[in-house]
Amino acid sequence: SGCGTFTFLSSAIAAISGLLMGYELGLISGALLQISSILALSCKEQEIIVSSLLFGALFASLTGGFLIDRFGRRFAIIIASSLLVLGSLVLLPYESYEILIVGRIAIGISISLSSIATCVYIAEIAPQHRRGLLVSLNELMIVIGILFAYISNYAFASVSHGWKYMFGLVIPLGALQAIAMYFLPPSPRFLVMKNNDEAARKVLERLRGTSDATKELTVIKSSLKDEHQYSFLDLFRSKNNMRARMLVGLTLVFFVQTTGQPNILFYASTVLKSVGFQSNEAASLASTGVGVVKVVSTVPATVFVDQVGSKTFLCIGSSIMAVSLITMGLVNRNIHVNFTNVCRSQSPEDLFLQRPGNFTIINGSLKDLFASMASTEGLSFDAQKSPDVARTGELNRTALAGGKSTTGSHMESGEVPVVLKWLSLASLLVYVAAFSIGLGPMSWLVLSEIFPGGIRGRAMALTSSMNWGINLLISLTFLTVTELIGLSWVCFIYTIMSLASLAFVIVFIPETKGCSLEQISMELAK
Repeated sequence: SGCGTFTFLSSAIAAISGLLMGYELGLISGALLQISSILALSCKEQEIIVSSLLFGALFASLTGGFLIDRFGRRFAIIIASSLLVLGSLVLLPYESYEILIVGRIAIGISISLSSIATCVYIAEIAPQHRRGLLVSLNELMIVIGILFAYISNYAFASVSHGWKYMFGLVIPLGALQAIAMYFLPPSPRFLVMKNNDEAARKVLERLRGTSDATKELTVIKSSLKDEHQYSFLDLFRSKNNMRARMLVGLTLVFFVQTTGQPNILFYASTVLKSVGFQSNEAASLASTGVGVVKVVSTVPATVFVDQVGSKTFLCIGSSIMAVSLITMGLVNRNIHVNFTNVCRSQSPEDLFLQRPGNFTIINGSLKDLFASMASTEGLSFDAQKSPDVARTGELNRTALAGGKSTTGSHMESGEVPVVLKWLSLASLLVYVAAFSIGLGPMSWLVLSEIFPGGIRGRAMALTSSMNWGINLLISLTFLTVTELIGLSWVCFIYTIMSLASLAFVIVFIPETKGCSLEQISMELAK
């Protein structure tokens, strides 16, 4: 049926990029706990270490499109994997704040470049009736990577210099991917763009397991004939509806970020802690619970996307997100969450008092201490989920200063009703699941389909830079906004954005299941 073992294997090797990306995004929450105590970093310095990855990603997304269209999708993935290995190697020998920033920027450039190149590469080698499955494989690998990162955070949390092991684990996998990609074929569409028709025909025959791929090659050539005349500025002109397609892509990415998924996840433990979960419950539930839910809900979306269609999944996901967010908002209205001073600046002495192994708590309750500890991970993807927080909390709770508890009876400002506590957790998990079947995987599938081949790399790069840029902006302002208006109102704003994304999908997103990339491009040009 045109999707033989070789096509699947090529897609799976390319999708290792997703695994590496997810791992790097989830990893920092646990690593930062150790790094901050070793280097005695202030809150601002920790935010800079975390966001340096996003700066690298933003930079790569602005420049990566030209690399992908000029040198090819496969070449870009090889470069990205090599850069990830290099960035990780730089981090290991030194314990320096500056080196950490340099290494994290390199890793950011790598994961951003590979995320664009992988989606385009898989979309271009996949047969039309299996494209959804194969492109969504990348998103599935991302969530598996995030889960692996949580597991490694937990495994190395109490190991001396465990953060080095966390960063080092990706090196063999990155090197293996770079080597394996070298032996895979380039994208047939890219070969046609470079006027190498004979090589493209051989690649197609190998991918489809057929002795004659002339028909598909002819379709690709006819669609690319007009397309490779595109310049970057054509993305903003009315020619072939490019401006409208670009606006659809940018708006979709805007909703991926503004429906709040990255932030609710960054601060999941803090949110759960503030609605009544004890620190070790919150950290372990948030990390493994959210990680498992993301993986489990991405699987059906990946498997059934070619039958159901990406548009349907986007509608279902946005609707369920709105319902779960409004529930979360109403629950938090009744709990009176206090987020004040969640990320106040800290002196090295304050940080010293918070290290595991130093059990004295001075000036304030465990809740304050936990809030300041948890928040120092500020901007990381799914930060605050590290079980290390839990363990430190445990040690501090039994506060070995003379064997007496120093937290007193004011550890929680008021007992939260059990029903509300669990309702809050349930709505958070449903929200994560809804994102993982809808906006999570489907937006990137749609983006890999709606642009013409000759300019697909640059178009994807532009939407990707919008993605990283908004991510950075929202991450930097989440705590400030939450302090100003309260968590429940933040949830209500995200509800409005989810409903807006639902309306947008219904009106503007085309249903692309079962269509070839050429058919989609011709249809959208009208």
